[in-house]
Amino acid sequence: MDLRRRFPMKREILINANPRETRVAILEDEQLVELLVDRPDARRMVGDIYFGRVEAVLPGIQAAFVDIGTEKSAFLHASDLVYPEDGDDEDDDGEAEPEAEESAADEPEEGEQPGPRRGGRRRQRAKAPAIQDVLKRGQDIIVQISKEPISTKGPRVTAQVSMAGRFLVFMPFASRVGVSRKIGDRAERGRLREMVQSVLPPDSGGVIARTVGEDATKETFKRELDTLIGQWNRIKRKTHFVRAPALIHRETNLTRGLIRDLFSEKVEQVTVDSKQVFNEIIEYLKGVAPDLVDRVKLYEEQVPVFDKAGIEPEIRDLFKRRCDLPSGGYLIIEPTEALVSVDVNSGRYTGKKDPEKTILRTNLEGAREVARQIRLRDIGGIIVCDFIDMETKANRDRVLQEMRTHLSRDRARTKAFAVSDLGLIEMTRQRVRQSHLQNMTEACPTCAGTGRVFTAETIIRRMERSVRRMIVEGKRDPLIVKLHPDVAMYVLEQERDLVKKLEKAAGFGLEFRDDPLLRPDEFKLVVKSAGRDVTQQYAVA
Repeated sequence: MDLRRRFPMKREILINANPRETRVAILEDEQLVELLVDRPDARRMVGDIYFGRVEAVLPGIQAAFVDIGTEKSAFLHASDLVYPEDGDDEDDDGEAEPEAEESAADEPEEGEQPGPRRGGRRRQRAKAPAIQDVLKRGQDIIVQISKEPISTKGPRVTAQVSMAGRFLVFMPFASRVGVSRKIGDRAERGRLREMVQSVLPPDSGGVIARTVGEDATKETFKRELDTLIGQWNRIKRKTHFVRAPALIHRETNLTRGLIRDLFSEKVEQVTVDSKQVFNEIIEYLKGVAPDLVDRVKLYEEQVPVFDKAGIEPEIRDLFKRRCDLPSGGYLIIEPTEALVSVDVNSGRYTGKKDPEKTILRTNLEGAREVARQIRLRDIGGIIVCDFIDMETKANRDRVLQEMRTHLSRDRARTKAFAVSDLGLIEMTRQRVRQSHLQNMTEACPTCAGTGRVFTAETIIRRMERSVRRMIVEGKRDPLIVKLHPDVAMYVLEQERDLVKKLEKAAGFGLEFRDDPLLRPDEFKLVVKSAGRDVTQQYAVA
């Protein structure tokens, strides 16, 4: 049974827009579950189509690097080339449905072999051709971004282009008709497939019917399909007039894409605080879903819309390691280069008598909050959740089912594995761009992103060794030792005799000074007579 049908919820969308930033908050049962941010200087790229040029073909990893005009070349895997499909499409529910921030490209997760699924299993496809037999260096190719640059990696692209409308996704290089996996009824799937097939011109490509297309008419499908095919034809014509690398199609902006992909009868209200954005949404809906126009409200109060909804504090807390649970327990969320670890702790919640019930309640709360936090923080890739150890398998299964239930509400693809003997749940979540933490913050210049700096005592010992090193080298000029004010205060309070000891060992004068321009883990040794700096700088690697 579809868990989304079993657990109906009140869903609302809030849009806070100005020329410098657009923020979209999605609320379920009046609780913030998703935040989308779009800025002109950090535009979303997923779905953009480029006319690129192959820079290198690497048979050893069956991939190619494509110059699309961005800072780093795009990565194209052999599985993302255009090649024939095998197998029956009788009940194809494996395609990922494109949402506001992603295309229809079915991007595999890290550690996952590429290729669509069917009912949780891999749908059989023809083996991808050897990339060296298809691409050559210097060759021009049309590609679409499926994953934005993350950390040191460039964007990932696919040659299997897809173009999303409100009711349909058109795939010019495919040859089949599919139906969104979120439509579970077999009869309804068959009806939609037949309807779409009847309006699809021969040899024009493939199509996926989207979830919101359940109530669409045959005429609506035909009108949208004609629009998408016409748009694709214009894109192809552009390749005759531009030189690679070049952007030849830009995906619609965040707000319009969200309304196109998410706004349906399941959303009770959309609240917008910008008159311009409000008018754009109304004009769009009049053409595709006039019955939803009354659900869009213009917010005109003086109090900011996010403050009115009480979600601004939650947004500020997005980057904290600790996340409190209702009963008194808490989560610790730690992103690393390879994966994200989540630790569930009981905290001050001690229950009453039965420790297993106490642990189960904390873990159930933790499972719900983990599902919400990874969605809210837009965390992707490999995630490992360390729950409190449970004695019975029934309780472990209950926690896993609770987590999967809440993960089913996530628009990104997720997969959670069974609880291990160590009490861990390993899972993956589709990642198409950097998390909010990566996108909105930068590494601390003092600690280089580790969150740790050397203690004052460590800095003093390093400074002391540097002075003694100068003594061994035969230097005899008086020195000025510059320290961060906190470290200098430590010397005054804890190591008052340090200066005398060093002067006695060195045979020359030492003068300690505080310098607020220095970092906490930095010091400078200045040769007083020569007036030149001999700088020693230490930071956590």
